[in-house]
Amino acid sequence: MIGPLSSQLNAIKWGEFKLGDLFEASNGDFDIQKRHINHKGEFVITAGLSNNGVLGQSDIKAKVFESHTITIDMFGCAFYRSFPYKMVTHARVFSLKPKFEINHKIGLFLSTLFFGYPKRFGYENMCSWVKIKNDKVILPLKPTANAQTLEDIDFTFMEKFIAELEQCRLAELEAYLKATGLENTTLSSDEENALNVFNGNHSGGGNTPCGLTWQSFKLGDLFEMERGTRLTKANRIKGTRPLVTAGYENYGVAEYISNHEQRIFKGNTITIDMFANAFYRYSEYSADDNILVLTPKFTMSHRIGLCVTARINAVLKAKFSYGKQYRQKDFNVTIISLPLKPTAKTHR
Repeated sequence: MIGPLSSQLNAIKWGEFKLGDLFEASNGDFDIQKRHINHKGEFVITAGLSNNGVLGQSDIKAKVFESHTITIDMFGCAFYRSFPYKMVTHARVFSLKPKFEINHKIGLFLSTLFFGYPKRFGYENMCSWVKIKNDKVILPLKPTANAQTLEDIDFTFMEKFIAELEQCRLAELEAYLKATGLENTTLSSDEENALNVFNGNHSGGGNTPCGLTWQSFKLGDLFEMERGTRLTKANRIKGTRPLVTAGYENYGVAEYISNHEQRIFKGNTITIDMFANAFYRYSEYSADDNILVLTPKFTMSHRIGLCVTARINAVLKAKFSYGKQYRQKDFNVTIISLPLKPTAKTHR
């Protein structure tokens, strides 16, 4: 925390409140699927951190939630929503409507109340309103407050604090850009083409405008694939070896274990979870049964591993999500594009 802002937090009075006294919770009424996303209508909220949990837009008939509310998914990921939206039901996302009027800055401040939830909740212990409504949080109180009621909450302080925090971050960014000579952020045509390739906008073979020749490859031709083995939370023994499970938070590492019977996978491999999150793994780890472990059939340095992982993510994120999960059967038919050597005529 920035020094002056930290001093402000220490200088004011704070009050304790139950979440159930601050918010009303509600759920969606229709299970919106990826096939319903048509880039029309309201935004649709699902589980996960990718794109702040926004699946896309849909005009399918479903309950519309008000703006200036907060969504929390089954993993405990919370986001303030400044726009009306719909929610899927299969990802157990729920909406929290404050029992008081808020604006954008107050909403951002309130969303920080839930920052610790992704460490508390996960695939085997899903977040729900029933589990958290009696949780107690602290909020700033007005200087004149003699009690801890909704009327005593200092919303003006919240607005001022978020505004000052934004200004501090912008000043830091401007100073960094100036020091590194990056004030001019206009991309050249070659740079734009390179970004298009990186983001998967060029998925086939042939020459690209940035001078590289790309070719399509099946993952099954590039990697040997194995699955991890199930290890319930109750049977995990604390240790120092990473246990990879499904999720984006902390690169999918749920905790660290020492179970001897759990298989140890080598580093310099890639994992893909059921939500289509791909990560390069530098060192040894164990993996749960919803994880696919990819061992390269070629010599792969960590830089090559990072590049290939980015190519995998560019393809998977466009096709899979919580509503359409990535499974073992999808592995052999997944195709990514990779650059060829200047002397190459075709891939082998």
